[in-house]
Amino acid sequence: MDLHPPRSLEELAHLTGAEWIGDASFPVTGINEIHLVRPGDVTFVDHPKYYKKALHSAASVIIINQHITPPAGKHLLISSNPFEAYNALARHFCPDLPFQPSAANPMADATAEIGEGTVIFPGAFIGPQVRIGKHCRIYSNVSIHARCIIGDHAVIHSGTVIGADAFYFKKYPDGSYRKMHSCGRAVIGHHVEIGACCTIDRGVSADTIVSDGCKLDNHVHIGHDTFIGPNCLFAAHVAVAGVTRIEEGVILWGQVGVNKDLVIGPHAVVYAQSGVAGSLAGGNSYFGSPAVPAQEKMRELRWIRRQIQRPASDNDK
Repeated sequence: MDLHPPRSLEELAHLTGAEWIGDASFPVTGINEIHLVRPGDVTFVDHPKYYKKALHSAASVIIINQHITPPAGKHLLISSNPFEAYNALARHFCPDLPFQPSAANPMADATAEIGEGTVIFPGAFIGPQVRIGKHCRIYSNVSIHARCIIGDHAVIHSGTVIGADAFYFKKYPDGSYRKMHSCGRAVIGHHVEIGACCTIDRGVSADTIVSDGCKLDNHVHIGHDTFIGPNCLFAAHVAVAGVTRIEEGVILWGQVGVNKDLVIGPHAVVYAQSGVAGSLAGGNSYFGSPAVPAQEKMRELRWIRRQIQRPASDNDK
């Protein structure tokens, strides 16, 4: 999430009750979790296992629970609970927005912008500061949550939810979970069609993006902060975890599951019921769980079938 205007290190320290180490006037330009940090961002770390990763990431400011000497060019906010300090910043700069129904449509917020020629069917919910482009069709019982963006000529079928909170929780020693406040958006491109009962979560700190020309079947789930390139085709029951990058023209057939923090290259095809555990190169077809090149998997299955069907030898008895 970008900060407009940038805020000083000292101001963030006051907002979180943290002690600062570094240049008090350093301009912090964004808030991001560790997978998405950029120069100028603040992020957090609260476990020694990940100190090195955070301190040597692109982030300029790290909220941490230990007094250490920061690497050159880094600034610290010392807090006993970095996760809650980070959450406090996220809530401060991206608060939950109250719903204020418009006079024209009690299910649409008064601050929502709806483009020319767009049809909103009865029962669709349009949240605060949502922007919907021209000539779209938003069917009944669709929910589009706060700050999300829908491009021109989009079609969203009944029961779909755009911009629900990210599934991002921290487990505490007592076994309980604390939720990370979602301050990203879901951004849907032009000429996108989304089937019934799909769920596209907002980013936890950046945006979840479905690019122009994508087509999603029914019951597809897209996790937080995921990028889907142009003209991708996802069949029913595809599930994509968070912080995943899927490049242009990828086809995922029914019930494909995609793990987090990976890349699927352009024009890859993943056959039905496969599980994508790691990054896949573009231009190939894949099958299996974990997914491997389809020809390799087919050879393996043929070999297994031959072993099962071959007559038993005396040595096997």
